Amino acid sequence: MINGAHSVIYSTNPEADRAFLRDVLKLTHVDVGHGWLIFGLPPSEVAVHPSGKNDVHEFFLMCADVEAFVAELREHNVPCEPVQDQRYGRLTKLTLPGGGQLCVYEPPHARPKAMRAAAPARKRAKRTAKKSRTRAMRKTPRKKT
Repeated sequence: MINGAHSVIYSTNPEADRAFLRDVLKLTHVDVGHGWLIFGLPPSEVAVHPSGKNDVHEFFLMCADVEAFVAELREHNVPCEPVQDQRYGRLTKLTLPGGGQLCVYEPPHARPKAMRAAAPARKRAKRTAKKSRTRAMRKTPRKKT
C-alpha cells in the first residue's frame, strides 16, 4: 500500500538549498531532470497531534545527538538557534541558504521500526502467481512407476 513519504520544502533559493542538502547534509539524491533533485531520507515517522484546524503540517529532521549536529554545521558556517529542551526532545532550528528554517531534534522516545516498502503491484502479482503454481504442483499426485 504505502511505500514511502514525499516531503516538500518551499524555498526562494531552491538551488542553494538543494546544494546544502546534497553537499552539507550529504543526503542521497536522484536528478529527475532540469536541476530537480529528489533526496533520500533515513527511516521516518509521522505523528498526529490535536489542533484547532486541519492542514497544519510540520517537518522535522531527527538526529541522535543535536549538540554534535550543531557543532558539525558550525564548521560549514550554517547558523543554528541555541538548543532548547522541549518535552518531546532537544531542538534546534537551522537556517538554510535560501533563508528558510528547518527544525532538527533529538527525540527521547523509542523509534518505531521502519516499514518495509510495499512491492509494486506487478511484483506482487508475479509472486502470487509463482506461489499458486508451487501450491498446485505440491497437490498434484506423483505417478508411480
